This record gives sequence, structure tokens and C-alpha cells, in this order.
Amino acid sequence: MKPRITLITLAVADLERSLRFYRDGLGWPSEGIVGKEFEHGAVAFFDLEGGLRLALWPRASLAHDSGLPDARGSSTQFCLAHNVRTREEVDAVMAQARAAGASITKQPHDTFYGGYAGYIQDPDGHLWEVAWNPQMLPAD
Repeated sequence: MKPRITLITLAVADLERSLRFYRDGLGWPSEGIVGKEFEHGAVAFFDLEGGLRLALWPRASLAHDSGLPDARGSSTQFCLAHNVRTREEVDAVMAQARAAGASITKQPHDTFYGGYAGYIQDPDGHLWEVAWNPQMLPAD
């Protein structure tokens, strides 16, 4: 198996609310909700850097598709990271996320690895690190 991730799906309680958070609040491009004509098919996609895609899918739909019960996990089961090019951009992204409805779980701070980072949770509690890491700068 090749070590590759092409799609990350976040299960959400309210698809419209989550679409507004990521598209309207954070400014991520999306065609909006597609697949409404199919039972358990409504989903919103976002094109990310490097060909990666993010999908927002209702929790009940993911439970149905996977055959697992709809159960909430802990917000610390996993964390997604959004790396930026400067310390100042960390503060700007955190402010934008807060204005969009994110909860700030940890204010930006100097890190043990020589960077600067903070944590937010989206409206469904998914944990995101916003970080400037001088050893892991994005290409743009």
C-alpha cells in the first residue's frame, strides 16, 4: 500500500452550518452541498493544496455508509493542522476562525520546537492546530 491520503471526511451534525464555517467563515472554496438527491448522499467538498480534498458529511450518513453506530468520539482522537508561513499569520488565521464560529482551545504560543501555534475547534468539535513551524513551511 502506498502511503497516500486523498480525502479527509469530517462527520458533522449540521452540514449547512459546517459549510458556512469552512466556506464563508474561513474562505475555503467549495461548490456547496452536492448529492442532496440521494439518501445519505448530501456532502460538501473543498479542494485543498496538493490535490487533497476535505469532505463534510452528516454524521448519520457516515454511520450508515460505514455500518457503524453514530457515536461521538473525543476531540483529542486526532488533530488536523494548518501550517502557515509566519507567526503573524497564525494570529490572523486564529482571529478569522474565531469570527467564523470556532472555539479557541489554546491561544497561540511559542512551541518547544521553535515555532508558534494555537488550537481551535470547528463547530463540531474537530480539533485544528494553526501553526508556524520554521522546519515545515508550506510551499506558497
